[in-house]
Amino acid sequence: MKKICFLTDSIFSFGGVQRVTAVIAKELSKDYDVTIVTFDKPEAKDTSLYGLSECPIHFRFFQYPKVGYWKWHFCKAYSYLYRKVLPQTQLTSDIYMHSSFPSEKRNALAEELRAGGYDTIIGVHAPLATRLAACRKMLGQTRLIGWVHNSFEALFNPTSLYIGPELQRHYVYQFRKLDATIVLCKHDADTYRAYDPKLNTTVIYNPLTLTPGKPSEGTSKRFLAVGRFSRKHKGFDLLIDAFHLFAQKNSEWMLDIVGEGPEEKMYRQKIAEYQLEKSIQIHPFTNNIQAYYSQAQVYVLSSRWEGFGLVIVEAMAHGLPVVSSDLPASLEIMGDFGLYFRNGDIKELAEKLHEATQFDWKKKSEEAFTIARHFDLSRIADQWRKVL
Repeated sequence: MKKICFLTDSIFSFGGVQRVTAVIAKELSKDYDVTIVTFDKPEAKDTSLYGLSECPIHFRFFQYPKVGYWKWHFCKAYSYLYRKVLPQTQLTSDIYMHSSFPSEKRNALAEELRAGGYDTIIGVHAPLATRLAACRKMLGQTRLIGWVHNSFEALFNPTSLYIGPELQRHYVYQFRKLDATIVLCKHDADTYRAYDPKLNTTVIYNPLTLTPGKPSEGTSKRFLAVGRFSRKHKGFDLLIDAFHLFAQKNSEWMLDIVGEGPEEKMYRQKIAEYQLEKSIQIHPFTNNIQAYYSQAQVYVLSSRWEGFGLVIVEAMAHGLPVVSSDLPASLEIMGDFGLYFRNGDIKELAEKLHEATQFDWKKKSEEAFTIARHFDLSRIADQWRKVL
């Protein structure tokens, strides 16, 4: 039986990437010997999360060793030169990888991964994909795959919150060393190839990762939005502003936002300023998110960027129409089904919220179920098996 390893920052915490990783790993464990190497602390282990206790997955906990004081300062000096002074070439990128990922850490990670005797290792998210690439020579013939969950624009636009402009070529140079880079939509694959024709990109959509609950009846007059409250990403600030405009003529409608994270205080302040405490409710993450989908009438994706937007597949699996920012992934997933607004345009989002209240709901609900079936787990897992 082939041995597969997922290298991930975290698996025992709430998040869309964690859930997708867990679901894919569980499905592949039917045919492969699967291990998840995680940077979680051992005490965080909770295999009841995402149903990980239901399958024979192995877990290994890894932490980097410390780097000596003087070496750390030397590496930091070169890293500064690369970001600010040196030309961006494959050679300088490789040297930067050695300075930003010193040998103590690099050797420790390679030793951990070699010990597993894996046939394929999958680095989950762009930063770990580059770390995996840095270990290329130490991992022999092991197949190395990067699984990039953010959109191309989120990683490589000039104002990216993930990668500074001075490091964007570095990421691409390192991705070249991988046997494959998995991206989540055709738009990203095409954009990567245009950016660097040497990259080997493969498209695999994310699957529906939960068992749908009771289908929505479409009568609740409730909008729903789900996601982590991380900096700017999900655009819940935009959604609250837009709902404020919408509610001035639609006071009977409600908005439920489910999630947790550092921006929650800011959201609550906005809600209080608009005096919408009775109309907008914030709820913590839950393992029973299906209940919120079942009670909603319309789903809203207000994200500024998404690699895929799994929540809209979950929403459609409950029969919900979707209002979404005009992200490439959303357009690719939903086509004409979605009701789109210009990314970041609060006024247009408010207009689309109003338009959503006028849907032929039964017709839209039937369309939603049809689209959601395209993201069946068994179908997506077959694509992974072909890559493996």
